[in-house]
Amino acid sequence: MSTEPSSDRIADTVRFYQLLQRLDAGLSGSRRLADCDGRMDWPQRGVYFFFEPGESRSLSGVGDRVVRVGTHALKAGSGTTLWNRLSQHRGSASSGGGNHRGSIFRLLVGIALARRGDCPLPRSWGVCGDPGKAARRLGLGSSTAVKAAEADLERRVSAYIGQMPFLWLKVPDAANAESARGRIERNAIALLSHAVPPAADHPSANWLGAHSDRARVRASGLWNNNHVDEDYDPAFLSEMAALMDACCR
Repeated sequence: MSTEPSSDRIADTVRFYQLLQRLDAGLSGSRRLADCDGRMDWPQRGVYFFFEPGESRSLSGVGDRVVRVGTHALKAGSGTTLWNRLSQHRGSASSGGGNHRGSIFRLLVGIALARRGDCPLPRSWGVCGDPGKAARRLGLGSSTAVKAAEADLERRVSAYIGQMPFLWLKVPDAANAESARGRIERNAIALLSHAVPPAADHPSANWLGAHSDRARVRASGLWNNNHVDEDYDPAFLSEMAALMDACCR
C-alpha cells in the first residue's frame, strides 16, 4: 500500500480547509472554549471542528490542522444542543473541573496527559458511567473520594481543551443518525484521518495524541475514535458548501 495520499485526497483536503476559511470569515474568527459560555449566539445544532496549538497542515497548505470533528443529537428525540455538547467538553467555568464521563474528548485528552507524565492517572478514570458506580467497583469508598482523586486531571483537561480554537457549522436538521450533521462528521473524520490510507496532513512529532492509549487516535492523528478507518464520500464537501451558502452569506 502506498504511504502517500492520492492527488484526489490532497485536493479534497485542500477544499475542506478552503471551506473552513470561509466559515472562519463568516463567524468573524474561531473561538476558544475557555472564552465561551451559553449566553453567546449558538445555533441549535451543528458540527464543530477543533484545532490544536502546535498542529499544522503540511501537504494541504499552510495553517492549523483540525484535530477533532464532532456533533451531537444523533439519536432520534435527542434534545442536546450544540452548546450543550461544547460545554461538556469545556467543563466547569467556575471550578475549572469537568466530567470526563460525559465527554469522550475529555477522557482521551486526560489519559494522554497522564501517559505523557503531566500527572498520575487516577484508577477510576473512565471507569463506569458515574463516580458512585466507579467507587463501588473499585472499592474507593464514595463518589466524593473518586471526584477528589480525579479533580487535578479534570482541571488539566479543561485547561488544555480550553485553549484549543474551534469553528462550528450551523446545520438545522433533525436529531437522527442519518442527519446531515452525521454525514459531515463521519466523512470529515475519514478524510482527515491518516489511519488508512495516509492523509495529506500528519500530526507533529510532539502531538499529545501520540501518548493516547487508543490505537485509533494514535493512527489517525485525531482526537476521534470512530470513523477513522472508513472511506469518505467527497460529496459531503458540496453539502458543507451549500450549508455555508445558506448561513454564512
